[in-house]
Amino acid sequence: MTERQQGIVLAVDDVPDNLALLYDALDQVGYTVLVATDGESALHRARLSLPDVVLLDAMMPGMDGFEVARRLKADFSTQAIPIVFMTGLTETEHVVAAFAAGGADYVTKPIKPQEVLARIAAHMHSARQMKQARSALDAFGQATVAIAAASGKLTWRTPLARQLLETWFGPHGEFAPPRLLEWVHQADHARRESREVPGLLLAEEGKRLLASFHDQTGDDEWLVVLREENDAVAIETLQASFNLTRREAEVLHWLSLGKTNRDIADILQMSPRTVNKHLEHVFEKLGVETRTAAAMAAEKGRRG
Repeated sequence: MTERQQGIVLAVDDVPDNLALLYDALDQVGYTVLVATDGESALHRARLSLPDVVLLDAMMPGMDGFEVARRLKADFSTQAIPIVFMTGLTETEHVVAAFAAGGADYVTKPIKPQEVLARIAAHMHSARQMKQARSALDAFGQATVAIAAASGKLTWRTPLARQLLETWFGPHGEFAPPRLLEWVHQADHARRESREVPGLLLAEEGKRLLASFHDQTGDDEWLVVLREENDAVAIETLQASFNLTRREAEVLHWLSLGKTNRDIADILQMSPRTVNKHLEHVFEKLGVETRTAAAMAAEKGRRG
C-alpha cells in the first residue's frame, strides 16, 4: 500500500459540485474520501472517523468553516488533525482568520485539483508521522504531554500522562497546570544556557513527580515526559531486581537519590557504620565498586 492509499481525507463543502470534483480527484489517487455538506455533519464525521486531513470550505451557511475549525481544535480527539481551508476570500484578514482558527494551510477557489492534491500530500505525510510517533508513545506507556509554547495549551497527552496530571494537579482543563508551565519555562531557560535541567516538579510524602524534555517540535510545541517516583515501590523493585535484603534495597535507593551516608543513616535511623556495612553487601551483589556505578545500576533496575 502507498501512503496515499492509507490516507483518509474529510472534504467539507456546502456545494455538491465542489464535493464531487474533490471526491473524484482524491479518490483517483487512492485516498479514502469522506464528505460533509455542513458544519455539524463535519464535526460528527471528524470525531467518528478521525481523518488524517480535513479539507474545509471557509464560507458555509449556518456554521462556517472558521467555527468548525475552532471546534475541531477545541476537541482533544480532533485537535491534532491538520485543516486545509478552501476559500475564495484571499484578502489578508480572511487568510489571517483561517490560521487563527487553527488552519494549517489554504487553497483558493475555484478549486484546482492538482494544487489540492499537492497540499494534501504534504500535510498527510507530516500528520501520519506525528500519529505514528504518538501511537508508539501510547503503546509503550510513556507519560508524555505536548504543550503549546505560546499559549500553554495542552495540545496532546498520552493516557498515562493524563492520569498523572489529574492525580497531582486535579482538574486543569485544556491548559497545562501553572506549576508545570513554570517548570517548562525554567527548564527551557536552563537548556538555553547549557545548564542542567531540574527534574523535580512536585514532591509529597514518599512520592515525587519528575519531568524531562523529550523533544521540541520547532519553536511551537514542547514534548515533556512525566515520571512518578514512589519510594516504597522503588525499594521493592530494587529488592527484587538485585536479590537484596529490605535494608540493602533502602540504602541503595537513597544512595541513588544522591543522599550521603550520614543522610541515609538519619533517614533510616541507623548508624553510619551500619550504612557502610549494607553498602559493602550492595556493591558485592551489584558487582560494582563505586557509588556512581551503584546509582546507575539502581536507576536501570528501577526502570526494569
